[in-house]
Amino acid sequence: MNPLINKVKALASSILFILLVIGCNSNKNKEPIEGTQNVLSSVIDSINSEINNGEYGLIDRFMVIQSNKLLADFKYKQDYESIAKKYDTTDYQYNYDHPNWHPYFAQTDLHSLQSVTKSVNSILLGIALDLHSDYNLKTKVMPLFSDYVIDYEDKRKNEITIEDLLTMRAGLQWNEGEYLDLSDDCIAMEASADWIKYVLNKPTDTLPGTRFVYNSGASVLLGEIVRIITGKKVDEWAEEKLFEPLGITDYYWKKTPTGALDTEGGLYLKTEDLAKIGILFLNGGKWQDKQIVPKNWVSSSISPIVTSLYPEENTIGYGYQWWVWDHSNGKTNIFGGQGYGGQYLTVAPDYDLIVLFNSWNIHEEPEKYTWAVMQDRIIPILEKNK
Repeated sequence: MNPLINKVKALASSILFILLVIGCNSNKNKEPIEGTQNVLSSVIDSINSEINNGEYGLIDRFMVIQSNKLLADFKYKQDYESIAKKYDTTDYQYNYDHPNWHPYFAQTDLHSLQSVTKSVNSILLGIALDLHSDYNLKTKVMPLFSDYVIDYEDKRKNEITIEDLLTMRAGLQWNEGEYLDLSDDCIAMEASADWIKYVLNKPTDTLPGTRFVYNSGASVLLGEIVRIITGKKVDEWAEEKLFEPLGITDYYWKKTPTGALDTEGGLYLKTEDLAKIGILFLNGGKWQDKQIVPKNWVSSSISPIVTSLYPEENTIGYGYQWWVWDHSNGKTNIFGGQGYGGQYLTVAPDYDLIVLFNSWNIHEEPEKYTWAVMQDRIIPILEKNK
């Protein structure tokens, strides 16, 4: 693989300006936790060396921020055009092997977020609900889609609420996780002519609100609900209520065949702009002394509303389209967004710490996993050196 490391001082300075001067005026006197920078420097260098040696697979960006200070920013160059030649490179936007679409959009710095898109869309929904009191978490979903002719209906489906969709407890029969063929509902949905209709036509197999089943179709419905509530497409609403306030001017958002926005995995951002989302949530939804996202929505989003998702992982929870990777002591210790291929925005509030990875490991299993870096590599070092 031999990735080429390019830690460019000019880029780092630009990011520092964007993150610190423009974005974080409300925390301009904030200093990193005493003594942690030197401790972090050693482990960061070690992780970077391992990435350079290929131990983490195809990594595109590795960034560490503490107390609004950029501690590390590594950019790795991968030859995705050569890599893609081993696979089907038919040119359509949902072909994950075509280098015009994945992991970067059209050879720009806009990186696919995949399912971190869900977390961003949740923010947009929270703002919409706060500004439109006719809708709330308990609003029933099916009446909002009365324009759709549904081939299969049952009484349980009519009980699905917005909160059920947010917490992946829709009760719909849904199989997702392998992403290999049409037996996976996410792949079948993306291959369909109308994604919303595909999801609405799924039968229930359990009572809504009772069982967690990861369901990208639920996130597609949430995007359409944002449009229904606000009267604006998701990208327009995002520009007005989130991107413009954060100074995010460059992005790409995939559309479905019907023209709806792909809110389950279609957003592309620069890594430094994704970092702003993490900083926003660390600050309780506040940016430049302005409350961009309701504080209670931030708190609920990153709380383990659903726990014990998997029998072997008792500390992993799920909020409003945000993962809670550690709530072992009764509070949220590590939260964030994660996406297919290795997109990770991980946040540790106790340490005022953000770790970001953009990767594209979709075919070969890496020796080491970036999702474990915060919890298994960085936090233990900080704990040891308290």
